Amino acid sequence: MNAVSANRQELIQIADAVAREKSIEKAVVIEAMEDALARAARSRYGQETLIKAEINPTTGEPRLWRLLEIVEAEAYENDSTQVLLEDALQKNPAAEVGDFISEPLPPIEFGRTAAMAAKQVITQKVRDAERERQYEDFKDRVGEIINGIIKRVEYGHVIVDLGRAEAVVRRDQQLPRENYRNGDRIRAYIMDVRREPRGPQIFLSRAHPQFMAKLFEQEVPEVYDGVIEIKAVARDPGSRAKIGVYSNDAAIDPVGACVGMRGSRVQAVVNELAGEKIDIVPWSEDDATFVVNALAPAEVAKVVLDEDLERIEVVVPDEQLSLAIGRRGQNVRLASQLSGYEIDIMTEEEESKKRQEEFRQRSELFMEALDVDDIMAGLLVSEGFAKIEELAFVELEELLDIEALDEETAAELQARANDWIEEQNKILDARRVELGVADDLVAHEGLDLKMIVKLGENDVKSIEDFAGCATDDLTGWIERVDGEKKHYEGYLEDFNLSPEEAEDLIMRARIAAGWVTEEELAAMQAEAEAETDEPETPAEELSAAEQAARAQFVD
Repeated sequence: MNAVSANRQELIQIADAVAREKSIEKAVVIEAMEDALARAARSRYGQETLIKAEINPTTGEPRLWRLLEIVEAEAYENDSTQVLLEDALQKNPAAEVGDFISEPLPPIEFGRTAAMAAKQVITQKVRDAERERQYEDFKDRVGEIINGIIKRVEYGHVIVDLGRAEAVVRRDQQLPRENYRNGDRIRAYIMDVRREPRGPQIFLSRAHPQFMAKLFEQEVPEVYDGVIEIKAVARDPGSRAKIGVYSNDAAIDPVGACVGMRGSRVQAVVNELAGEKIDIVPWSEDDATFVVNALAPAEVAKVVLDEDLERIEVVVPDEQLSLAIGRRGQNVRLASQLSGYEIDIMTEEEESKKRQEEFRQRSELFMEALDVDDIMAGLLVSEGFAKIEELAFVELEELLDIEALDEETAAELQARANDWIEEQNKILDARRVELGVADDLVAHEGLDLKMIVKLGENDVKSIEDFAGCATDDLTGWIERVDGEKKHYEGYLEDFNLSPEEAEDLIMRARIAAGWVTEEELAAMQAEAEAETDEPETPAEELSAAEQAARAQFVD
Protein backbone atom coordinates (compact mmCIF):
# COMPACT_ATOMS: atom_id res chain seq x y z
CA MET A 1 0.00 0.00 0.00
CA ASN A 2 2.87 2.38 0.77
CA ALA A 3 4.31 1.82 -2.73
CA VAL A 4 0.89 2.54 -4.26
CA SER A 5 0.53 5.70 -2.17
CA ALA A 6 4.01 6.82 -3.21
CA ASN A 7 3.15 6.29 -6.88
CA ARG A 8 0.00 8.36 -6.47
CA GLN A 9 1.89 11.12 -4.72
CA GLU A 10 4.48 11.06 -7.48
CA LEU A 11 1.67 11.61 -9.99
CA ILE A 12 0.75 14.87 -8.25
CA GLN A 13 4.39 15.92 -8.08
CA ILE A 14 4.74 15.35 -11.82
CA ALA A 15 1.62 17.45 -12.45
CA ASP A 16 3.09 20.26 -10.30
CA ALA A 17 6.41 20.12 -12.13
CA VAL A 18 4.85 20.16 -15.60
CA ALA A 19 2.54 23.03 -14.65
CA ARG A 20 5.47 25.12 -13.39
CA GLU A 21 7.71 24.31 -16.35
CA LYS A 22 5.08 25.09 -18.98
CA SER A 23 3.52 28.01 -17.04
CA ILE A 24 0.05 26.52 -17.17
CA GLU A 25 -2.52 25.67 -14.49
CA LYS A 26 -2.02 22.47 -12.52
CA ALA A 27 -5.69 21.68 -13.09
CA VAL A 28 -5.02 21.55 -16.84
CA VAL A 29 -2.32 18.91 -16.34
CA ILE A 30 -4.59 16.90 -14.01
CA GLU A 31 -7.36 17.10 -16.62
CA ALA A 32 -4.95 15.79 -19.28
CA MET A 33 -4.05 12.86 -17.00
CA GLU A 34 -7.72 12.12 -16.42
CA ASP A 35 -8.37 12.11 -20.16
CA ALA A 36 -5.42 9.73 -20.67
CA LEU A 37 -6.74 7.46 -17.91
CA ALA A 38 -10.22 7.41 -19.47
CA ARG A 39 -8.79 6.50 -22.89
CA ALA A 40 -6.76 3.69 -21.40
CA ALA A 41 -9.87 2.38 -19.63
CA ARG A 42 -11.84 2.45 -22.89
CA SER A 43 -9.18 0.29 -24.55
CA ARG A 44 -9.94 -2.34 -21.88
CA TYR A 45 -13.71 -2.00 -21.52
CA GLY A 46 -14.55 -1.18 -25.14
CA GLN A 47 -14.17 2.01 -27.19
CA GLU A 48 -17.92 2.58 -27.27
CA THR A 49 -18.05 2.69 -23.47
CA LEU A 50 -18.45 6.17 -21.97
CA ILE A 51 -15.96 6.41 -19.12
CA LYS A 52 -15.30 9.23 -16.69
CA ALA A 53 -11.97 9.42 -14.84
CA GLU A 54 -11.01 11.55 -11.85
CA ILE A 55 -7.69 12.08 -10.08
CA ASN A 56 -7.76 13.54 -6.60
CA PRO A 57 -5.56 16.69 -6.85
CA THR A 58 -4.38 16.23 -3.26
CA THR A 59 -3.81 12.48 -2.86
CA GLY A 60 -3.41 11.51 -6.52
CA GLU A 61 -5.94 8.69 -6.14
CA PRO A 62 -7.50 7.77 -9.51
CA ARG A 63 -11.15 6.74 -9.80
CA LEU A 64 -13.12 5.39 -12.77
CA TRP A 65 -16.83 5.32 -13.58
CA ARG A 66 -18.77 3.91 -16.47
CA LEU A 67 -21.63 6.17 -17.59
CA LEU A 68 -24.83 4.51 -18.81
CA GLU A 69 -27.67 6.29 -20.60
CA ILE A 70 -31.17 5.61 -19.25
CA VAL A 71 -33.49 4.37 -22.03
CA GLU A 72 -36.90 2.74 -22.49
CA ALA A 73 -37.08 -0.97 -23.31
CA GLU A 74 -37.76 -0.41 -27.03
CA ALA A 75 -34.59 1.72 -27.36
CA TYR A 76 -32.35 -0.67 -25.40
CA GLU A 77 -29.55 -1.96 -27.66
CA ASN A 78 -26.20 -2.10 -25.84
CA ASP A 79 -25.64 -3.03 -22.20
CA SER A 80 -22.18 -1.35 -22.30
CA THR A 81 -23.63 2.10 -22.87
CA GLN A 82 -27.32 1.86 -21.84
CA VAL A 83 -29.43 0.86 -18.88
CA LEU A 84 -33.17 0.21 -18.70
CA LEU A 85 -35.32 2.78 -16.92
CA GLU A 86 -36.71 0.22 -14.44
CA ASP A 87 -33.18 -0.87 -13.45
CA ALA A 88 -32.05 2.74 -13.05
CA LEU A 89 -35.07 3.54 -10.82
CA GLN A 90 -33.93 0.87 -8.35
CA LYS A 91 -30.66 2.73 -7.89
CA ASN A 92 -32.05 6.26 -8.11
CA PRO A 93 -35.81 6.95 -7.75
CA ALA A 94 -35.37 10.31 -9.50
CA ALA A 95 -33.91 8.75 -12.67
CA GLU A 96 -35.42 9.81 -16.02
CA VAL A 97 -35.00 8.73 -19.62
CA GLY A 98 -32.05 10.56 -21.19
CA ASP A 99 -30.16 10.90 -17.91
CA PHE A 100 -26.95 9.04 -17.13
CA ILE A 101 -26.07 6.93 -14.14
CA SER A 102 -22.54 5.97 -13.14
CA GLU A 103 -21.09 2.67 -12.10
CA PRO A 104 -17.69 2.50 -10.40
CA LEU A 105 -14.99 0.53 -12.20
CA PRO A 106 -11.97 -1.16 -10.61
CA PRO A 107 -8.52 0.45 -11.11
CA ILE A 108 -6.66 -0.74 -14.19
CA GLU A 109 -3.05 -1.64 -14.75
CA PHE A 110 -1.35 0.22 -17.61
CA GLY A 111 0.26 -2.03 -20.19
CA ARG A 112 3.06 -0.76 -22.44
CA THR A 113 0.70 0.23 -25.25
CA ALA A 114 -1.76 1.94 -22.92
CA ALA A 115 1.06 3.79 -21.18
CA MET A 116 2.42 5.09 -24.50
CA ALA A 117 -1.05 6.20 -25.57
CA ALA A 118 -1.57 7.93 -22.22
CA LYS A 119 1.76 9.74 -22.58
CA GLN A 120 0.78 10.99 -26.04
CA VAL A 121 -2.57 12.23 -24.77
CA ILE A 122 -0.99 14.08 -21.85
CA THR A 123 1.74 15.57 -24.05
CA GLN A 124 -0.82 16.82 -26.62
CA LYS A 125 -3.13 18.25 -23.97
CA VAL A 126 -0.26 20.04 -22.23
CA ARG A 127 1.00 21.38 -25.57
CA ASP A 128 -2.47 22.69 -26.45
CA ALA A 129 -2.76 24.35 -23.03
CA GLU A 130 0.69 25.89 -23.45
CA ARG A 131 -0.24 27.29 -26.87
CA GLU A 132 -3.48 28.73 -25.51
CA ARG A 133 -1.54 30.36 -22.67
CA GLN A 134 0.90 31.87 -25.16
CA TYR A 135 -1.95 33.26 -27.25
CA GLU A 136 -3.68 34.77 -24.19
CA ASP A 137 -0.37 36.27 -23.01
CA PHE A 138 0.40 38.01 -26.30
CA LYS A 139 -2.91 38.69 -28.07
CA ASP A 140 -3.35 42.04 -26.26
CA ARG A 141 0.27 43.08 -26.76
CA VAL A 142 0.07 43.82 -30.48
CA GLY A 143 1.70 47.21 -31.04
CA GLU A 144 4.33 46.82 -28.32
CA ILE A 145 8.10 46.58 -28.64
CA ILE A 146 9.59 43.40 -27.21
CA ASN A 147 13.10 42.09 -26.64
CA GLY A 148 14.18 38.53 -27.37
CA ILE A 149 17.12 36.32 -28.25
CA ILE A 150 17.65 34.92 -31.72
CA LYS A 151 17.19 31.16 -31.50
CA ARG A 152 17.79 30.20 -35.12
CA VAL A 153 17.42 31.36 -38.70
CA GLU A 154 15.29 29.22 -41.03
CA TYR A 155 15.06 29.99 -44.76
CA GLY A 156 15.76 33.65 -44.03
CA HIS A 157 13.13 33.90 -41.30
CA VAL A 158 14.41 34.68 -37.80
CA ILE A 159 13.02 32.63 -34.90
CA VAL A 160 13.11 34.62 -31.65
CA ASP A 161 12.96 33.22 -28.11
CA LEU A 162 10.76 35.49 -25.98
CA GLY A 163 11.21 33.43 -22.83
CA ARG A 164 7.71 31.99 -22.55
CA ALA A 165 7.07 31.79 -26.28
CA GLU A 166 8.66 31.83 -29.72
CA ALA A 167 8.11 34.48 -32.37
CA VAL A 168 9.17 34.94 -35.96
CA VAL A 169 10.56 37.89 -37.91
CA ARG A 170 9.77 37.09 -41.51
CA ARG A 171 12.21 38.01 -44.23
CA ASP A 172 10.05 40.88 -45.53
CA GLN A 173 9.90 42.39 -42.02
CA GLN A 174 13.67 42.54 -41.53
CA LEU A 175 16.02 45.42 -42.24
CA PRO A 176 18.13 44.97 -45.40
CA ARG A 177 21.83 44.28 -44.87
CA GLU A 178 21.26 43.45 -41.20
CA ASN A 179 22.93 40.22 -40.04
CA TYR A 180 21.19 37.92 -37.55
CA ARG A 181 23.20 35.40 -35.55
CA ASN A 182 22.12 32.80 -33.02
CA GLY A 183 22.28 34.16 -29.49
CA ASP A 184 22.10 37.85 -30.48
CA ARG A 185 19.58 40.04 -28.70
CA ILE A 186 16.92 41.59 -30.92
CA ARG A 187 14.31 44.28 -30.40
CA ALA A 188 11.20 44.21 -32.58
CA TYR A 189 7.58 45.34 -32.91
CA ILE A 190 4.75 42.87 -32.21
CA MET A 191 2.89 43.15 -35.51
CA ASP A 192 0.33 40.36 -35.20
CA VAL A 193 -0.68 37.46 -32.96
CA ARG A 194 -3.06 34.89 -34.34
CA ARG A 195 -4.18 31.30 -33.94
CA GLU A 196 -3.02 28.89 -36.60
CA PRO A 197 -3.40 25.09 -36.99
CA ARG A 198 0.11 24.51 -35.65
CA GLY A 199 -0.48 26.82 -32.69
CA PRO A 200 -0.46 30.55 -32.02
CA GLN A 201 1.99 32.51 -34.14
CA ILE A 202 3.61 35.73 -32.95
CA PHE A 203 4.82 37.86 -35.84
CA LEU A 204 7.47 40.49 -35.16
CA SER A 205 8.70 43.30 -37.39
CA ARG A 206 11.66 45.65 -37.59
CA ALA A 207 10.45 47.20 -40.85
CA HIS A 208 6.95 48.29 -39.70
CA PRO A 209 6.45 52.10 -39.59
CA GLN A 210 5.05 51.87 -36.07
CA PHE A 211 8.30 50.27 -34.87
CA MET A 212 9.98 53.63 -35.43
CA ALA A 213 7.10 55.46 -33.72
CA LYS A 214 7.44 53.21 -30.65
CA LEU A 215 11.21 53.75 -30.56
CA PHE A 216 10.67 57.51 -30.47
CA GLU A 217 8.14 56.96 -27.68
CA GLN A 218 10.86 55.19 -25.67
CA GLU A 219 13.55 57.79 -26.41
CA VAL A 220 11.49 61.01 -26.18
CA PRO A 221 9.68 61.57 -22.83
CA GLU A 222 7.40 64.20 -24.41
CA VAL A 223 6.09 61.59 -26.86
CA TYR A 224 5.57 59.04 -24.07
CA ASP A 225 3.67 61.66 -22.02
CA GLY A 226 1.47 62.64 -24.98
CA VAL A 227 2.71 66.23 -25.16
CA ILE A 228 4.10 65.47 -28.62
CA GLU A 229 2.04 63.31 -30.98
CA ILE A 230 3.43 61.22 -33.83
CA LYS A 231 0.83 61.83 -36.53
CA ALA A 232 2.30 59.83 -39.41
CA VAL A 233 5.28 57.64 -40.26
CA ALA A 234 6.61 56.54 -43.65
CA ARG A 235 9.61 54.25 -44.05
CA ASP A 236 11.87 52.82 -46.68
CA PRO A 237 13.25 50.26 -44.18
CA GLY A 238 16.99 50.41 -43.69
CA SER A 239 17.39 53.45 -45.96
CA ARG A 240 15.30 56.49 -45.10
CA ALA A 241 12.17 57.50 -43.19
CA LYS A 242 9.95 60.51 -42.53
CA ILE A 243 7.96 61.07 -39.35
CA GLY A 244 5.31 63.76 -38.84
CA VAL A 245 5.19 65.22 -35.30
CA TYR A 246 2.88 67.71 -33.59
CA SER A 247 3.12 69.45 -30.22
CA ASN A 248 0.06 70.01 -28.02
CA ASP A 249 2.10 72.59 -26.10
CA ALA A 250 2.96 75.73 -28.07
CA ALA A 251 6.06 76.21 -25.91
CA ILE A 252 7.60 72.92 -27.05
CA ASP A 253 9.15 72.51 -30.49
CA PRO A 254 8.19 68.97 -31.61
CA VAL A 255 11.08 68.65 -34.06
CA GLY A 256 13.68 69.87 -31.57
CA ALA A 257 12.35 67.60 -28.82
CA CYS A 258 12.58 64.54 -31.09
CA VAL A 259 16.07 65.47 -32.28
CA GLY A 260 17.35 66.00 -28.74
CA MET A 261 20.50 67.69 -27.50
CA ARG A 262 23.08 67.43 -30.28
CA GLY A 263 20.84 64.88 -31.96
CA SER A 264 21.14 62.35 -29.12
CA ARG A 265 17.52 61.18 -29.21
CA VAL A 266 17.14 60.72 -32.94
CA GLN A 267 20.61 59.16 -33.09
CA ALA A 268 19.54 56.47 -30.63
CA VAL A 269 16.68 55.53 -32.98
CA VAL A 270 18.98 55.67 -36.02
CA ASN A 271 21.43 53.30 -34.32
CA GLU A 272 18.65 50.81 -33.54
CA LEU A 273 17.54 50.94 -37.18
CA ALA A 274 20.99 50.22 -38.60
CA GLY A 275 21.70 53.76 -39.76
CA GLU A 276 18.33 54.52 -41.36
CA LYS A 277 18.18 58.27 -42.09
CA ILE A 278 15.20 60.00 -40.46
CA ASP A 279 13.54 63.27 -41.52
CA ILE A 280 11.45 64.74 -38.68
CA VAL A 281 8.63 66.80 -40.22
CA PRO A 282 6.35 69.28 -38.38
CA TRP A 283 2.75 68.14 -38.89
CA SER A 284 0.07 70.64 -39.95
CA GLU A 285 -3.72 70.46 -40.12
CA ASP A 286 -3.45 72.14 -43.53
CA ASP A 287 -2.72 69.31 -45.97
CA ALA A 288 -0.90 71.53 -48.45
CA THR A 289 1.41 72.88 -45.74
CA PHE A 290 2.12 69.37 -44.47
CA VAL A 291 3.00 68.15 -47.98
CA VAL A 292 5.40 71.10 -48.39
CA ASN A 293 7.02 70.21 -45.04
CA ALA A 294 7.19 66.53 -46.01
CA LEU A 295 9.08 67.32 -49.22
CA ALA A 296 11.90 69.00 -47.30
CA PRO A 297 14.73 69.65 -47.88
CA ALA A 298 13.36 70.67 -51.31
CA GLU A 299 11.81 74.15 -51.62
CA VAL A 300 8.27 74.38 -53.03
CA ALA A 301 7.03 77.33 -55.08
CA LYS A 302 3.35 76.41 -55.50
CA VAL A 303 0.83 73.67 -54.65
CA VAL A 304 -2.55 72.78 -56.18
CA LEU A 305 -4.63 70.45 -53.98
CA ASP A 306 -7.44 68.11 -55.12
CA GLU A 307 -9.00 66.69 -51.94
CA ASP A 308 -11.56 64.51 -53.74
CA LEU A 309 -8.91 62.61 -55.69
CA GLU A 310 -6.37 62.90 -52.84
CA ARG A 311 -3.90 64.31 -55.31
CA ILE A 312 -1.65 67.35 -55.10
CA GLU A 313 0.38 69.11 -57.77
CA VAL A 314 3.64 70.56 -56.46
CA VAL A 315 5.63 73.12 -58.41
CA VAL A 316 9.33 73.51 -57.57
CA PRO A 317 12.12 75.64 -59.03
CA ASP A 318 14.01 73.90 -61.82
CA GLU A 319 17.15 73.42 -59.73
CA GLN A 320 15.10 71.82 -56.89
CA LEU A 321 13.48 69.07 -58.97
CA SER A 322 16.03 66.32 -58.33
CA LEU A 323 16.11 67.16 -54.63
CA ALA A 324 12.30 67.02 -54.38
CA ILE A 325 12.09 63.68 -56.18
CA GLY A 326 15.08 62.16 -54.38
CA ARG A 327 17.22 59.22 -55.39
CA ARG A 328 15.03 56.72 -57.25
CA GLY A 329 11.98 58.79 -56.28
CA GLN A 330 12.49 58.06 -52.59
CA ASN A 331 11.81 61.56 -51.23
CA VAL A 332 8.52 62.10 -53.06
CA ARG A 333 7.42 58.51 -52.41
CA LEU A 334 7.94 58.86 -48.65
CA ALA A 335 6.25 62.28 -48.64
CA SER A 336 3.27 60.72 -50.44
CA GLN A 337 3.02 57.89 -47.91
CA LEU A 338 3.36 60.34 -45.03
CA SER A 339 0.69 62.76 -46.23
CA GLY A 340 -1.69 60.26 -47.83
CA TYR A 341 -1.74 62.29 -51.05
CA GLU A 342 -0.58 61.29 -54.51
CA ILE A 343 2.04 63.90 -55.34
CA ASP A 344 2.79 65.12 -58.88
CA ILE A 345 5.99 67.17 -59.02
CA MET A 346 6.78 69.54 -61.86
CA THR A 347 9.16 72.41 -62.42
CA GLU A 348 8.01 76.00 -62.85
CA GLU A 349 8.81 75.73 -66.55
CA GLU A 350 6.75 72.54 -66.92
CA GLU A 351 3.86 74.10 -64.99
CA SER A 352 3.98 77.17 -67.24
CA LYS A 353 3.90 74.96 -70.34
CA LYS A 354 0.99 72.99 -68.91
CA ARG A 355 -1.05 76.14 -68.25
CA GLN A 356 -0.26 77.44 -71.72
CA GLU A 357 -1.38 74.14 -73.26
CA GLU A 358 -4.64 74.23 -71.27
CA PHE A 359 -5.21 77.83 -72.42
CA ARG A 360 -4.55 76.83 -76.03
CA GLN A 361 -6.91 73.83 -75.92
CA ARG A 362 -9.73 75.84 -74.35
CA SER A 363 -9.24 78.69 -76.82
CA GLU A 364 -9.40 76.27 -79.75
CA LEU A 365 -12.60 74.76 -78.32
CA PHE A 366 -14.30 78.18 -78.16
CA MET A 367 -13.00 79.16 -81.59
CA GLU A 368 -14.39 76.00 -83.18
CA ALA A 369 -17.68 75.80 -81.26
CA LEU A 370 -18.59 79.50 -81.36
CA ASP A 371 -16.93 80.46 -84.66
CA VAL A 372 -15.02 83.35 -83.07
CA ASP A 373 -11.46 84.57 -83.53
CA ASP A 374 -8.57 83.81 -81.22
CA ILE A 375 -8.84 87.18 -79.46
CA MET A 376 -12.45 86.58 -78.39
CA ALA A 377 -11.71 82.94 -77.45
CA GLY A 378 -8.70 84.02 -75.40
CA LEU A 379 -10.82 86.65 -73.65
CA LEU A 380 -13.43 84.06 -72.59
CA VAL A 381 -10.77 81.64 -71.32
CA SER A 382 -9.04 84.46 -69.43
CA GLU A 383 -12.35 85.24 -67.71
CA GLY A 384 -12.44 81.67 -66.35
CA PHE A 385 -14.72 79.88 -68.84
CA ALA A 386 -13.49 76.32 -69.42
CA LYS A 387 -16.54 74.68 -71.07
CA ILE A 388 -19.14 75.72 -73.60
CA GLU A 389 -21.87 74.75 -71.13
CA GLU A 390 -20.57 77.33 -68.64
CA LEU A 391 -20.97 80.06 -71.23
CA ALA A 392 -24.42 78.87 -72.35
CA PHE A 393 -25.99 78.76 -68.91
CA VAL A 394 -24.35 81.75 -67.21
CA GLU A 395 -26.55 84.76 -66.49
CA LEU A 396 -26.35 87.36 -69.26
CA GLU A 397 -25.54 90.04 -66.67
CA GLU A 398 -22.33 88.21 -65.76
CA LEU A 399 -21.22 88.25 -69.40
CA LEU A 400 -21.92 91.98 -69.58
CA ASP A 401 -19.45 92.46 -66.70
CA ILE A 402 -16.72 91.59 -69.18
CA GLU A 403 -15.50 94.96 -70.39
CA ALA A 404 -15.10 94.04 -74.06
CA LEU A 405 -18.64 92.60 -74.48
CA ASP A 406 -21.84 94.53 -75.22
CA GLU A 407 -25.33 93.07 -74.79
CA GLU A 408 -25.73 92.09 -78.46
CA THR A 409 -22.38 90.27 -78.59
CA ALA A 410 -23.02 88.47 -75.28
CA ALA A 411 -26.44 87.30 -76.45
CA GLU A 412 -24.99 86.08 -79.77
CA LEU A 413 -22.27 84.15 -77.94
CA GLN A 414 -24.84 82.42 -75.75
CA ALA A 415 -27.03 81.61 -78.75
CA ARG A 416 -24.09 80.02 -80.57
CA ALA A 417 -23.16 78.11 -77.41
CA ASN A 418 -26.71 76.72 -77.13
CA ASP A 419 -26.74 75.74 -80.81
CA TRP A 420 -23.43 73.88 -80.36
CA ILE A 421 -24.75 72.05 -77.30
CA GLU A 422 -27.90 71.02 -79.17
CA GLU A 423 -25.82 69.65 -82.04
CA GLN A 424 -23.57 67.75 -79.62
CA ASN A 425 -26.63 66.28 -77.89
CA LYS A 426 -27.86 64.87 -81.21
CA ILE A 427 -24.48 63.19 -81.73
CA LEU A 428 -24.46 61.87 -78.15
CA ASP A 429 -28.02 60.53 -78.43
CA ALA A 430 -27.11 58.66 -81.61
CA ARG A 431 -24.12 57.18 -79.80
CA ARG A 432 -26.40 56.25 -76.89
CA VAL A 433 -28.74 54.37 -79.23
CA GLU A 434 -25.79 52.67 -80.87
CA LEU A 435 -24.58 51.45 -77.42
CA GLY A 436 -28.06 50.12 -76.59
CA VAL A 437 -28.65 52.29 -73.53
CA ALA A 438 -32.30 51.99 -72.43
CA ASP A 439 -34.68 54.95 -72.29
CA ASP A 440 -35.29 54.44 -68.55
CA LEU A 441 -31.67 55.40 -67.86
CA VAL A 442 -31.94 58.45 -70.14
CA ALA A 443 -34.97 59.58 -68.16
CA HIS A 444 -33.13 59.30 -64.82
CA GLU A 445 -32.92 62.78 -63.33
CA GLY A 446 -29.38 64.01 -62.73
CA LEU A 447 -27.75 62.26 -65.70
CA ASP A 448 -26.98 64.15 -68.89
CA LEU A 449 -26.24 62.58 -72.27
CA LYS A 450 -22.46 62.74 -71.81
CA MET A 451 -22.80 60.79 -68.57
CA ILE A 452 -25.18 58.30 -70.15
CA VAL A 453 -22.81 57.61 -73.08
CA LYS A 454 -19.95 57.15 -70.62
CA LEU A 455 -22.05 54.68 -68.61
CA GLY A 456 -23.01 52.81 -71.78
CA GLU A 457 -19.35 52.50 -72.75
CA ASN A 458 -18.80 50.85 -69.34
CA ASP A 459 -21.68 48.38 -69.92
CA VAL A 460 -24.17 50.19 -67.66
CA LYS A 461 -27.16 50.31 -70.02
CA SER A 462 -30.34 50.30 -67.94
CA ILE A 463 -31.72 51.66 -64.70
CA GLU A 464 -31.31 48.15 -63.27
CA ASP A 465 -27.60 48.17 -64.18
CA PHE A 466 -27.19 51.62 -62.67
CA ALA A 467 -28.96 50.59 -59.46
CA GLY A 468 -26.37 47.83 -59.04
CA CYS A 469 -23.47 50.29 -59.06
CA ALA A 470 -21.57 51.36 -55.96
CA THR A 471 -20.56 54.94 -55.24
CA ASP A 472 -16.90 54.13 -55.94
CA ASP A 473 -17.86 52.74 -59.37
CA LEU A 474 -18.96 56.25 -60.33
CA THR A 475 -16.44 58.45 -58.52
CA GLY A 476 -13.36 56.20 -58.55
CA TRP A 477 -11.40 54.94 -55.57
CA ILE A 478 -7.91 54.60 -54.19
CA GLU A 479 -6.31 51.43 -52.84
CA ARG A 480 -2.89 50.70 -51.39
CA VAL A 481 -0.94 48.27 -53.56
CA ASP A 482 2.48 47.23 -52.26
CA GLY A 483 2.51 50.22 -49.94
CA GLU A 484 1.71 52.67 -52.76
CA LYS A 485 -1.64 54.33 -53.39
CA LYS A 486 -3.19 53.27 -56.69
CA HIS A 487 -6.04 55.23 -58.24
CA TYR A 488 -8.88 53.41 -60.01
CA GLU A 489 -10.95 55.59 -62.36
CA GLY A 490 -14.73 55.78 -61.91
CA TYR A 491 -17.25 55.74 -64.75
CA LEU A 492 -18.27 59.36 -64.14
CA GLU A 493 -15.07 60.64 -62.56
CA ASP A 494 -14.55 63.28 -65.27
CA PHE A 495 -17.85 64.92 -64.27
CA ASN A 496 -16.65 65.84 -60.74
CA LEU A 497 -19.49 64.13 -58.91
CA SER A 498 -19.19 64.22 -55.12
CA PRO A 499 -19.68 60.90 -53.27
CA GLU A 500 -22.95 62.27 -51.87
CA GLU A 501 -24.26 63.17 -55.34
CA ALA A 502 -23.27 59.74 -56.69
CA GLU A 503 -24.97 57.99 -53.79
CA ASP A 504 -28.16 60.00 -54.31
CA LEU A 505 -28.24 59.07 -58.02
CA ILE A 506 -27.82 55.37 -57.19
CA MET A 507 -30.41 55.34 -54.42
CA ARG A 508 -33.01 57.00 -56.65
CA ALA A 509 -32.19 54.41 -59.32
CA ARG A 510 -32.85 51.64 -56.80
CA ILE A 511 -36.23 53.16 -56.04
CA ALA A 512 -36.99 53.41 -59.79
CA ALA A 513 -35.87 49.78 -60.27
CA GLY A 514 -38.19 48.63 -57.45
CA TRP A 515 -35.37 47.38 -55.24
CA VAL A 516 -36.54 49.53 -52.35
CA THR A 517 -39.41 51.94 -51.63
CA GLU A 518 -38.97 55.56 -50.63
CA GLU A 519 -40.33 54.71 -47.16
CA GLU A 520 -37.81 51.87 -46.69
CA LEU A 521 -35.00 54.09 -47.90
CA ALA A 522 -36.00 56.87 -45.50
CA ALA A 523 -36.14 54.36 -42.63
CA MET A 524 -32.67 53.02 -43.49
CA GLN A 525 -31.23 56.54 -43.66
CA ALA A 526 -32.80 57.43 -40.30
CA GLU A 527 -31.37 54.26 -38.77
CA ALA A 528 -27.93 55.01 -40.21
CA GLU A 529 -28.01 58.54 -38.79
CA ALA A 530 -29.04 57.18 -35.39
CA GLU A 531 -26.07 54.79 -35.40
CA THR A 532 -23.42 57.35 -36.38
CA ASP A 533 -22.48 57.88 -32.72
CA GLU A 534 -22.49 54.15 -31.89
CA PRO A 535 -19.61 51.69 -32.41
CA GLU A 536 -19.95 49.84 -35.69
CA THR A 537 -21.02 46.22 -35.38
CA PRO A 538 -18.26 43.90 -36.64
CA ALA A 539 -19.25 42.20 -39.89
CA GLU A 540 -18.94 38.76 -38.35
CA GLU A 541 -21.61 39.65 -35.76
CA LEU A 542 -24.19 40.68 -38.36
CA SER A 543 -26.91 38.26 -39.30
CA ALA A 544 -26.93 36.90 -42.85
CA ALA A 545 -29.95 39.10 -43.65
CA GLU A 546 -28.23 42.22 -42.30
CA GLN A 547 -25.09 41.48 -44.29
CA ALA A 548 -27.15 40.98 -47.46
CA ALA A 549 -28.99 44.25 -46.86
CA ARG A 550 -25.76 46.09 -46.22
CA ALA A 551 -24.18 44.66 -49.38
CA GLN A 552 -27.20 45.68 -51.45
CA PHE A 553 -27.96 49.15 -50.14
CA VAL A 554 -24.84 50.56 -48.48
CA ASP A 555 -22.00 51.76 -50.69
